[in-house]
Amino acid sequence: MSHLQQVTVLGATGSIGLSTLDVIARHPERYQVFALSGFSRLAELEALCMIYRPRFAVVPQAQAADQLQATLRAAGLATQVLHGPEGLCQVAAHPDVNTVMAAIVGAAGLPPTLAAVEAGKKVLLANKEALVMSGALFMQAVKRSGAVLLPIDSEHNAIFQCLPGDYSLGLQQVGVRRILLTASGGPFREMPLEQLHTVTPEQACAHPNWSMGRKISVDSASMMNKGLELIEACWLFDATPAQIEVVVHPQSVIHSLVDYVDGSVLAQLGNPDMRTPITHALAWPERIDSGVAPLDLFAVARLDFQAPDEQRFPCLRLAREAAQAGGTAPAMLNAVNEVAVAAFLERRIRFPEIASMIEDVLHTEPALAVESLDAVLAADSRARDLAEQWLSRR
Repeated sequence: MSHLQQVTVLGATGSIGLSTLDVIARHPERYQVFALSGFSRLAELEALCMIYRPRFAVVPQAQAADQLQATLRAAGLATQVLHGPEGLCQVAAHPDVNTVMAAIVGAAGLPPTLAAVEAGKKVLLANKEALVMSGALFMQAVKRSGAVLLPIDSEHNAIFQCLPGDYSLGLQQVGVRRILLTASGGPFREMPLEQLHTVTPEQACAHPNWSMGRKISVDSASMMNKGLELIEACWLFDATPAQIEVVVHPQSVIHSLVDYVDGSVLAQLGNPDMRTPITHALAWPERIDSGVAPLDLFAVARLDFQAPDEQRFPCLRLAREAAQAGGTAPAMLNAVNEVAVAAFLERRIRFPEIASMIEDVLHTEPALAVESLDAVLAADSRARDLAEQWLSRR
């Protein structure tokens, strides 16, 4: 194998995957694409394979794998095309891989991300659901395997940069009073509450600052994204929900802050471009160019902050309650949210009903202790069934 770092990009056709490939292309002396995966944008995956010539590509079904394999062979590429969850886990845990970008959205990203962790890889975590669903099991696997886990969400990456290197000793032990998790507030931050009943998927996906996929854009509009990030931060930084405060910061220039007991508050600032946290994690502990323009504070001119309105954003409250309940509650929260967001994007429910569905299902099913991945997946499946029943009764 080459001396270059071999990188598997799970979710290569999404916004995080494409930004990762942009950074890799800027540093051909450092990185080489080992494997790429795609789900629905298979024509885009084929184009990426033509450019990056990976050793493996992974698609969902066998038929799609056969078609892509034939196309790549006709083009003279030696790329081997795999399919299904087994293929994803294979390229995540392959002995020749150094780094795995875990950017598959939703619960589907959990098994390959966990496979990468258990194989002791350097894992760049953009799939927050992996920690939301199975935080205790996931972090135990990190410690057991010696994997290096680096957060890619701009907020968690900012927190990581602002914490001392020995934060694993415990936040109080290293003088941290609280973590301030910033949120843009999304496209509906100032919309009159009565208008939320008529907003469209297109409006929800029109984020004012970030370019993201449809599911995560809706999560940002409902602030469920921030709720999931709160749960993720608890696991990443061994924090309690009470130690994490969400702050609405519309400019999305300060990506998060850490408040110390001596009165110091450290913040990480930058333009809203995911290539910054991706490059930080890829090169860590070094620093390399990301292609992101320098932050122009004179153009920004002002930084605003406000407390989140939980009447407007009930999903944030529901996520905090799930974090406090623990056990299977976060996995169920995540599962119902995925069903609800899909239903909203299909225009089957209205925007406020996303939170209504989640609350109803979580109050129907008690949270159980998590002792295995099977228990997590069972809770996920049960919550999806209950969510579908909710839709059918509507």
